[in-house]
Amino acid sequence: MKIVVLDGYTLNPGDLSWDALERFGELIVYDRTSLTDVDEIISRIGNAEIVFTNKTPMPAEVFEKCLGLKYVGVLATGYNVVDIQAAKEKGITVTNIPTYGTDAVGQFAIALLLEICHHIGHHDRAVHTGRWEKNLDWCFWDYPLIELAGKTIGIIGFGRIGQATGRIAKALGMTVIVNDEHPNDSGKKIGEYVTREEVFQRADVISLHCPLFPSTEGIICKENIEKMKDGVIIINNSRGQLVVEQDLADALNTGKVYAAGLDVVSTEPIRGDNPLLKAKNCFLTPHISWAPKESRKRLMNIAVNNLDAFLHDNAVNVVNE
Repeated sequence: MKIVVLDGYTLNPGDLSWDALERFGELIVYDRTSLTDVDEIISRIGNAEIVFTNKTPMPAEVFEKCLGLKYVGVLATGYNVVDIQAAKEKGITVTNIPTYGTDAVGQFAIALLLEICHHIGHHDRAVHTGRWEKNLDWCFWDYPLIELAGKTIGIIGFGRIGQATGRIAKALGMTVIVNDEHPNDSGKKIGEYVTREEVFQRADVISLHCPLFPSTEGIICKENIEKMKDGVIIINNSRGQLVVEQDLADALNTGKVYAAGLDVVSTEPIRGDNPLLKAKNCFLTPHISWAPKESRKRLMNIAVNNLDAFLHDNAVNVVNE
């Protein structure tokens, strides 16, 4: 059996092992495959029966021409890079990797918030360049420092990651209010379920952890920003399309939104004309919330288990049933 990994570097830049996959058959791992050249994608898959992809797209044309394919393992939670309907029509099973990065992503959301509150990176650089040594005062700070205890965080999307974020925020002394279409008992122990409108109106910090659906696309927009408190902070390490980027940039530049911490944008990698690149007090990171080694190990293990289950006619985490 031939197994191809189209873009293995993102998951494993060299600090993990592919050995567990090699036991299933002949394994070929490409660090990167073109995101736009479908002919290259098809050529690299060739006659493989098993393919793993992270961000390399697999449109319908791939399934029309790679006739040996039986299984596609997406090395991520989101699977929009694969035409799952085309795969289903060809009888090809597609799986994803849920829940592997819950704690890592929740931690990163709070890390973005803490950076906004304290500008630690900036002040670290200031010390290293000699400003503290030469300063006339005992200490200095270039930005307002913000204490989170007593402030309200509104979390939109209160599944596993939202709840992980909420637990940390609660430990910091924040009041946690949440909005989710499916309230549950575990969530009620962490925060108060409210309407989305109440989140917009009451929260000092709004953190997005919801899937991308028609009902959530563009929820951070001019109309909804106007409902928010002046000086609100917005965090998004869920999906870039939840934000209307020009509207958020405008609100940052006017000060209506004090700051934004974003690990995702609408088009990734980010384009040079993205208005958020020039917006005031906008903290941007390159979609790395999921990427601690511990989280990636978990992802690798689940990918192996997914394939093993498929080969034993007991497929799990199937997204195109």
